[in-house]
Amino acid sequence: MKKTILLLLLISFRLMAQEAMKKAPEVKEGDGPFTQLIIRGVTLIDGTGAPPVGPVDIVVKQNKIVNIVSVGLPTPGMASDGNRVKLDPGGKELNCDGMYLMPGFIDMHGHIGGGQAPIAEYVFKLWMAHGVTTIREPGSGNGIDWVLDEKNKSAQNLITAPRIKALVSFGSGSKETIRTAEQARAWVNENKLKGADGIKFFGASPEVMDAAIRENKRLGLRSACHHAQLGVARWNVLNSARAGLTSMEHWYGLPEALLANSTLQNYPLDYNYSNEQHRFEEAGKLWKQAAAPYSAKWNAVMDTLLKLNFTLDPTFNIYEATRDLQRARRAEWHELYTLPKLWAFYQPNRAAHGSFWFSWGTEQEVAWKENYKLWMTFVNEYKNRGGRVTTGSDSGFIFQLYGFAYIRELELLREAGFHPLEVIRSATLYGAQALGMDKEIGSVEIGKLADFAIVDQNPLENLQVLYGTGAIKLMEDNTVKRVGGIKYTVKDGIVYDAKKLLADVKKIVDEEKAKAGFVLKQPGN
Repeated sequence: MKKTILLLLLISFRLMAQEAMKKAPEVKEGDGPFTQLIIRGVTLIDGTGAPPVGPVDIVVKQNKIVNIVSVGLPTPGMASDGNRVKLDPGGKELNCDGMYLMPGFIDMHGHIGGGQAPIAEYVFKLWMAHGVTTIREPGSGNGIDWVLDEKNKSAQNLITAPRIKALVSFGSGSKETIRTAEQARAWVNENKLKGADGIKFFGASPEVMDAAIRENKRLGLRSACHHAQLGVARWNVLNSARAGLTSMEHWYGLPEALLANSTLQNYPLDYNYSNEQHRFEEAGKLWKQAAAPYSAKWNAVMDTLLKLNFTLDPTFNIYEATRDLQRARRAEWHELYTLPKLWAFYQPNRAAHGSFWFSWGTEQEVAWKENYKLWMTFVNEYKNRGGRVTTGSDSGFIFQLYGFAYIRELELLREAGFHPLEVIRSATLYGAQALGMDKEIGSVEIGKLADFAIVDQNPLENLQVLYGTGAIKLMEDNTVKRVGGIKYTVKDGIVYDAKKLLADVKKIVDEEKAKAGFVLKQPGN
């Protein structure tokens, strides 16, 4: 008997760990929280879509924002010391004159790692070094008990890690294949009792999908779905949204809902889904089979999703290698920050998910570039009409590295047509809304948690200054320098030196390279 769609996808999407995933060490890093923390003279980008304002002093007590005070004009010499909040005895000042402060970033598609990146400290610090203070773990592939333990330690700030919201792959741990609505509802209730925050779906029969999503919503939990090709002929994004799904991941299931002249993708007759080259090459031709932008069907699908307050989490970055493989595999951070095991996992490999470089070249990349244009058009217009678009990275696959890939996702939203302020809103407030946490995080407002990303360059002018490697700039004396890189990441009022976190990552990588005698080489060399 054939295995279920779920089991096939769990094997396909997550490399089975060859050793136990190493938990993050319980060490106290960062400074704080403090009885009072005052971040002085910063320019605020609050995450709501409002334009920057500054200089301001932001006052934090323990892990809560208690005041935001304008301290004058940005013109030199026009600051007003009279507006400054006095520092309490035992308080801490952080001088951020000339810097920019945003809410902590939210990665809505953050796999912590598996066999290809088995050191949780490595993954967590890459995220934190890039200002990511909250992640949604879509699938809990290391086991729900493992993820919940790390989640609880992060919540207590016993480890250096983002806040974790744990979704579990539907059906995980079930003693039997889930075939009925009753079984689906029972599993959903068991999942809640285990402490999960929701479910990650790949696909199942319509009866099972409908029952599971509706029961999950009734229980007040969140959900996400990667609508896999094995299931979209019977159940696409429209079905999931109507049942109450929180968000769709990537783009699968959306163009299938938009097909104008057929009911199925135009698969070649020798297509085999288990062949990764087939799978990704043909996926790059799918958006051209969908209804044309702004056509009646295109608009009807969009209007339906908008009315349902549905969330798109596109993860543009994870497929970028399909349209420019050389750029992705030669990204400058790989040499310093990519683990040997992760680099090996990225290489052409018929057994590893996403390593589909069997024969990839100009024709495939051109098709995917066209795919991106149509995909981005839908996502940008969805945002323009009031829809929620969030930022997720799906790092650990296809040459995409934790943290760095998240910043690349911001750049790709900009390419899609988002104003930089809209990009920041998607990375912060909209993610918090999708998680049901917008009363706590997602914007810099009095009463919310003190989660911040602080950088010494203007990210609206150049999002590349958010990369850990910074951005290249020619100075007035004609020297070339690296500028930017997150300077401070603040989570729950605890101040982390982001560059120190990145140095810790490099040390981990250096140690792993020494153990393995590893030298990074490009494929075929």
